[in-house]
Amino acid sequence: MPMLLSPIAEALSRQGFAFVHGDATRAALDGFGLADWAGFANSWNDLGVDAYMADGGRYRRRRFAAYAVSRGGVLRKPHQPHYQSMDYNALNGGIERWFSPVAEEIGAHPAMLAAIRTGFALFDPLTPRAARPEVWHVEAHQFRIEANAREAGRPTPEGLHRDGVDWVFVLLVGRDNVARGETTTHGLTGEKLGAFTLTQPCDAAFVDDSRVFHGVTPVTPIDPEKPASRDVLVLTFRR
Repeated sequence: MPMLLSPIAEALSRQGFAFVHGDATRAALDGFGLADWAGFANSWNDLGVDAYMADGGRYRRRRFAAYAVSRGGVLRKPHQPHYQSMDYNALNGGIERWFSPVAEEIGAHPAMLAAIRTGFALFDPLTPRAARPEVWHVEAHQFRIEANAREAGRPTPEGLHRDGVDWVFVLLVGRDNVARGETTTHGLTGEKLGAFTLTQPCDAAFVDDSRVFHGVTPVTPIDPEKPASRDVLVLTFRR
């Protein structure tokens, strides 16, 4: 494991989650080929509205991709639906959700690949050898949460939750004119473990989904007369 990832691995092992400031995350991503961050971030301006919101909200935009990831490399899988059982997502789970695919050039972008490789380099060694798969199933979600004077944006409308995977990597791409959006983590018996807010590009949260529930408070516009949005890349790793 690269030395830059060791403090993150230690925090994950000790408490089940890690909050990492953008400069440290960026340094780790640089080691896996990060380039053209501005071009990568700009792709969040081309996301489709999430039409599967059971709460009727129109505040979430997204694109989706799936990958097979191993020591041999990163291979994008054919486009497929995203599925969560009702056990993990009581609001929007229980159905296959077909989202617009991540654009081909963004799916193969150096920033996307750097994020996936960073997650693999961190999560694979943390997984017990007996449970470690030959190939990880990795899902990539581009999310934009929008807010306005009439409607707050809810990054986790399902509330405090687990994702039904092994590991989660949340990378902040940008925030524009939004307040709040605090991430909280809780243990399996409900005790609060930590709270932090992703505010700067590349601020990140890493979560052991088997040990920790997580959620994010709604975001609201600082200036209600202007557009407000919160952009994140979420990568989930599942055996």
